[in-house]
Amino acid sequence: MRGRWWPGFVALSAIWGASFALIKVAVEAGVPPVWVAAWRCLLGAAALWAILAVRREAVPRDPAVWGHSAVAAVLLNAVPFVLFSYGETRVSSVLAGVLNAATPLFTMIFALAVVPGEHRPGPRRLAGLALGFAGVLTVLGVWHGFGGATAGGAAGGAAGAAGPPGGGAGAVAGGLACLAATCCYGAGFAYLRRHLATRPQSATALSAVQITCGGAQLAVAAPLAAGAPHWPGLGAAAALLVLGALGTGVGYILNLDLVRTAGTAVAAAVTYATPLWATAIGALLLAEPVGWNTLAGGLAVIAAVALTRPPTAGGGGGPAVRWGRRARQPVG
Repeated sequence: MRGRWWPGFVALSAIWGASFALIKVAVEAGVPPVWVAAWRCLLGAAALWAILAVRREAVPRDPAVWGHSAVAAVLLNAVPFVLFSYGETRVSSVLAGVLNAATPLFTMIFALAVVPGEHRPGPRRLAGLALGFAGVLTVLGVWHGFGGATAGGAAGGAAGAAGPPGGGAGAVAGGLACLAATCCYGAGFAYLRRHLATRPQSATALSAVQITCGGAQLAVAAPLAAGAPHWPGLGAAAALLVLGALGTGVGYILNLDLVRTAGTAVAAAVTYATPLWATAIGALLLAEPVGWNTLAGGLAVIAAVALTRPPTAGGGGGPAVRWGRRARQPVG
């Protein structure tokens, strides 16, 4: 089976990398960010429950599982999905995808704070952490007051060039929203490690519960924040369908299968490939400009993630989280 992991790896990295372009299509069609997040969760939950039904897996009934999943959904779905969607009303999908690569760095920070027994970082991991945040600051173009990168990644880092309506201030808000979403992911993964990682249910079942909780939260919040949903057009509707059912639903299953066929080290490496897909898709299909600082900062973040991943007992790969007796799933 280990010789057949490449198709799954490529498919998963492409799906998750394309999610930022799909968000961009939806928000540019006028779908409010909170509704982008709501449809993403609702469609993803529908896909996961359908897969559970096909596999005839049991539905978790433990109230503690649902309670912890509801908290995880806030950190990993409801809040970051809204933040990324809002951010992409102000910045390019390329920049959002590159900032998402910092997720493992935030995961390490929060895991050190809340997960008992987490290994203290040595010099190599500390250096990786410093390099990662230097990369994030490079992506944001802090020497231009954030405008050089967040305004759309214009070539040469000219502040405000090719930027969205609202100028530099709006671009700063969008870039920081994406960074805050990434921080939420880090806190959420640390929470999973502490409260859900050792549960006996499968990854598919736990994911279905979590995404369902996120969908329920956003189904309540979206009408209050943005009114009733409206038909955004065929293109945006198709983007939301793919984003939810494929990216938020099937993506979890592809990740699980990749862990089983290739191991946690290969599965964790998806983190490196996702921003590459996000950059390529945003530049080629959406004609988004890519500045030198976005590329340089993105490469620095990817290198930092490699440095901060501790070796496993087998000598390779990153930290793993046990999802019951059926599978192992990487953090981040």
